[in-house]
Amino acid sequence: MNKYFFPIVISLLAIVLTACVTPQRSQSTNVDTPAVASKATMVNDELTFANLDVVRTHHIDLMLNVDFKTQTLSGEAELSLNWFDASARELRLDTRELTIKSVRYLKQEAWLIAPFEMGPVDEVKGRALVIQLPEQASKVKIAYQTAPTASGLQWLSEQQTGSKKFPFMYSQSQAIHARSWIPLQDSPAIRVTYSARVNVAKPLKVVMSAESVARNDEGFHFSMPQAIPPYLIAIAAGNLQYQKMSEQTGIWAEPDILDRAVAEFDDTQKMIAITEALYGPYRWQQYDLLILPPAFPFGGMENPRLSFITPTVIAGDKSLVNLIAHELAHSWSGNLVTNATWNDLWLNEGFTSYVENRIMEEAFGVERAVMEQWLSVASLQRDLDSLAAADTRLKITLDGRDPDDAFSEVPYIKGHLFLLFLEQRFGREIFDPFVKGYFNKFAFQSLTTEQFINYLEQHLLQPNPGVVSMEEVEQWVYQPGLPANSPTPVSSAFEQVAETMAAWRANRIATGALKQVDWSVHEWLYFIESLPADLARRKIRELDRTLGLTESNNAEIQFAWYRFALTNGYREVDPAVAEFLKSVGRRKFIVPLYQLLADLSPQSKVWAADIYRQARAGYHPLAQQSIDKIFAGK
Repeated sequence: MNKYFFPIVISLLAIVLTACVTPQRSQSTNVDTPAVASKATMVNDELTFANLDVVRTHHIDLMLNVDFKTQTLSGEAELSLNWFDASARELRLDTRELTIKSVRYLKQEAWLIAPFEMGPVDEVKGRALVIQLPEQASKVKIAYQTAPTASGLQWLSEQQTGSKKFPFMYSQSQAIHARSWIPLQDSPAIRVTYSARVNVAKPLKVVMSAESVARNDEGFHFSMPQAIPPYLIAIAAGNLQYQKMSEQTGIWAEPDILDRAVAEFDDTQKMIAITEALYGPYRWQQYDLLILPPAFPFGGMENPRLSFITPTVIAGDKSLVNLIAHELAHSWSGNLVTNATWNDLWLNEGFTSYVENRIMEEAFGVERAVMEQWLSVASLQRDLDSLAAADTRLKITLDGRDPDDAFSEVPYIKGHLFLLFLEQRFGREIFDPFVKGYFNKFAFQSLTTEQFINYLEQHLLQPNPGVVSMEEVEQWVYQPGLPANSPTPVSSAFEQVAETMAAWRANRIATGALKQVDWSVHEWLYFIESLPADLARRKIRELDRTLGLTESNNAEIQFAWYRFALTNGYREVDPAVAEFLKSVGRRKFIVPLYQLLADLSPQSKVWAADIYRQARAGYHPLAQQSIDKIFAGK
């Protein structure tokens, strides 16, 4: 799986008042949560219908019923509003495939009917819900129901889960999918607190990106007292069990995978301590992980207090736990300090990738951190070679496109390299306090790239003249590709792997000797990534049969090997590839493999299309959207 512009603040007074009128709301507010802004700061978010310049939501109270038979959520969303224009009477919200049953507004202590209409369908943004209010109201309440095809929800049958006994449902709201299951102002430019009461048939449990306040005959009750962008509102329901890993961390998962997940991710508390030492306190109290079924389309999603995690990183040797470090790092970059629009995504993901790597260095050593840098840069280079030049800038322009269609490694890895460039120029003794100060300065706020650059100039460049020029900064942010001064990760471990490969290719060592090398998963990935395109079929078969690469249980090894084998005509991997595509829904893996198969030959495309027909129902709508285009010729 994974996900702003202006400093917005929500007042402690507003939080307290909201808590007083909202049933089941937790009183455990965080002292770092700021207050509601006294006026609206303009931001040009082209992906929302909301009239954010005149009114903004500051709290959402949800009352929902989960119905697996109809694959719908139904209930009410109560929005608490701040108005910035005394003459305004219209409230515009974002929806996608929602059935709106009624709208009411609060007048004194009575809920009165408000007229509304639905705007025309926009292929990317959905439909505007336009509410006409006779007078400015502090609250509106919308009764609604989701569609079974909601883009932000996935409903899995019993057979599509690990237990094979109970169904499963989960949300994926980033980037603009919250509107498919909640009528709201779906923009990262605003921040909201929220509470929820959710009913589901027993024995299923509900979890959300919030504190669990209570569970009783009226369902599961939740409260998120810290203000978050709407895309971080998250929900899941299924046959879930919980196991603590530490006082602050734990795992929700289906029973069949819970113990393995705990063993894999029990360094999470250590990672929190490392990040706090570097960048300041963790401000969300609890940090739990939810292990989702394999259909989850991302590696992880940084929902606050409860990161959603793909099971494909449970490798049995902690070799892929950098993903946990990444989702945890979002608790500072992304969740705490948020990009104002999806054009500014690198502010979320570039900082997070940088912080992730610093966590991995402290937890597992410099060599592992450098190896992961190298592998990331190799992945970035593939994207740079295939993307339009405009999409290889850090600050992109979506021009009305769905942000999911512009998804790439650029905001993650190029953003990481930019921050690494700054670190290397200024030194950690200067750069680390700058990053910590940045998180503190903009905590619980959303900002644009330009606001970041202004802050960078004032607090890093000007106090340290002559180290980095503004021209260099602007080249990194606004120009395509990688600048000539981009850092180049160099791993001594990878150099040794390269020497071994050279000896193997020259027949100075036998293939069987490779079975004896004590390499990490990262070194094996480097080996596979470095295999030459002209490798003889005999050598490929020998390599596979000796090392068992096709039968690997590590998803990253499988993906790298299948990609190499297919590209080089080694179709002995076909049965394993078909099984992989049918059992894994992570877009990072399945979209490139389908694209590769479609590009190899007409026969290969027909074969891949047949696999997709069998597997499609088990994929998330986001994955379906991407793969549909491959076979539609788009």
